[in-house]
Amino acid sequence: MTLFQHVEFDHHELVQFCEDDSSGLKAIIAVHSTALGPAVGGCRMYNYCDEAAALRDVLRLSRGMTYKSALAGLPLGGGKSVIIGDPMRDKSDELLSAMALFIDCLGGRYVCAEDSGTTVADMRAMSRHTSFVSGLDAGSLHGGDPSPSTAAGVLKAIQVAVEHRLGCDNLRGKSIAIQGLGNVGFHLARYLTEAGARVFGADVNADHVNRATSELGITRVAPDEVLSLAVDVLAPCAMGAVINNESLASISAGIVAGAANNQLERPEHAQELRDRGILYCPDFAINAGGIMDVHCQRTGTRASELSSQLDLIGQHLRQILQRSDREALDTHSIAERLAEEILHSAQLAQAS
Repeated sequence: MTLFQHVEFDHHELVQFCEDDSSGLKAIIAVHSTALGPAVGGCRMYNYCDEAAALRDVLRLSRGMTYKSALAGLPLGGGKSVIIGDPMRDKSDELLSAMALFIDCLGGRYVCAEDSGTTVADMRAMSRHTSFVSGLDAGSLHGGDPSPSTAAGVLKAIQVAVEHRLGCDNLRGKSIAIQGLGNVGFHLARYLTEAGARVFGADVNADHVNRATSELGITRVAPDEVLSLAVDVLAPCAMGAVINNESLASISAGIVAGAANNQLERPEHAQELRDRGILYCPDFAINAGGIMDVHCQRTGTRASELSSQLDLIGQHLRQILQRSDREALDTHSIAERLAEEILHSAQLAQAS
């Protein structure tokens, strides 16, 4: 199968394969669309089982970034990069330098930021070799780290979803299960705990769970049990494709709203959730807080303006949920239609 025939290839503008023998770098950069502006998206480092899995992930992630930025009203396109390797074992200054040089060769068509497996420190190291890197402004609201803003946006979405489904204007006493307690999941757990929610958490990394239980007092659950907990809200905050043919039937939460990208293995799973009476909040519509933060860092926007942008996440989700009810269509399809309308308008403007 060629790249153009790949099931996840959605008219991507650019897919670049990167290899550097001296540093051991093997990576892929994908630019899905620059209709709204330069493609901005995280640089993920993950120990993929094979190159096919890495390609599938970067294609799905970059497309998701296009839709995310469009719905967020940002003048940014969608892109992503993945480095194949274990970030705890394989990451080195040489590898990051080689990755930065590949990004630099694209001349700003793709701008990278922190993602799973990479850190603000990594972005600063890469910035020595390219200016096309974001999320490293030490003077920003979170010191360059966009993950607290991602979590803040998801919190706002959960509040809207709970009000829409349960008729409650606060989260006190609501039960919420978080799958994945890394950077974003931990911050989300903190925000939810502060809001009075009962938080359950799971992570394959024991250190992440220990931190959340000791510092926040959340309830620990096993990774293989978190999806089936009978809670008000399930918040997937780990890797993608968590909602699939095997897991879907076991989900007992009334609402699914989390920070993970590409939570649905296939788009049709959104309708299956709807058929089961589960309210799904499309990930690319509610996890845009990080890219909003990154954009604010690049433009020098004040923290107060970032807060106003984060409020838009809840407003946009409310529109999606209301339109889904009116049209009796799943929320994922509604969110994609809204993003495509924005992209289509931009493409017409470019052509005129």
